[in-house]
Amino acid sequence: MSSHEVNDFLTHLAVNRKVSPATQNQALCALVFLYKVILKQPLGENSINAVRSKMHRNLPVVLSVIEVKSLLSTMSGLPKLMAQLIYGTGLRKSEIHRLRVKDIDFDRNQISVKRGKGNKDRPLPLPQACRAPLIEQIEFVKQLHLKDQSDHLNGVELPYALERKEPNAGKLLAWQWIFPSLRVSTDPRTQILRRHHVHPSVFAKHVKKAVDKAQINKKVTAHVFRHTFATHLLESGADIRTVQELLGHNDVRTTQIYTHVLSRNCSGALSPLDKL
Repeated sequence: MSSHEVNDFLTHLAVNRKVSPATQNQALCALVFLYKVILKQPLGENSINAVRSKMHRNLPVVLSVIEVKSLLSTMSGLPKLMAQLIYGTGLRKSEIHRLRVKDIDFDRNQISVKRGKGNKDRPLPLPQACRAPLIEQIEFVKQLHLKDQSDHLNGVELPYALERKEPNAGKLLAWQWIFPSLRVSTDPRTQILRRHHVHPSVFAKHVKKAVDKAQINKKVTAHVFRHTFATHLLESGADIRTVQELLGHNDVRTTQIYTHVLSRNCSGALSPLDKL
């Protein structure tokens, strides 16, 4: 079979199976690899002209203020603090797990995101409601860190080449995770026994339980708190450029998606049904 059959198959995926663009691209990459590496008969660069799946951009799920209050009221402990931080600052779910003690500046009321998406740093305001719980959490981290030192445990994972430049930095309190795992585990890449941050699935499970308990009929994930943060800021009159910087978006057009889910419609027009 040649590029003709490959085109037919990819078109079948888009037209008949109605798969997403990502699924079709995955199939294309797999076939290109098969022909190039396994069969040693690479497909021509201009031979793929199948019908492509259409990209559909879903509007983000956003919670109302009442729903946020209801959801947070059903949560407690670390999951609640993590949810508060994401909703209060717009942190990504990956960024919340990678927070370290040194990233929290209580004197300046600031959270520093180091090497976020796109390898960018950005400062975020520290919500006052999270100040006391964070102080308590860092005190817990201190006690856990002292225990790890007494057990002669290896230091936490460090970013990039820092572990070679400062091999003992991972044993300092400043580099410890804000949300550490309660159990130590072996790093699959280095085979070093150390303490990692709490696994993302743990927070996701707590969010799901809270959504069920609060009886919210929306598909709520950890990332929804970030969507809600951006939308509520815009609804309160915040400048879209400011929201863009807080979210860490490269392009303001990415931030503009939240203008489509504001509680007030863009035109301010009243539905004719409401005039009856």
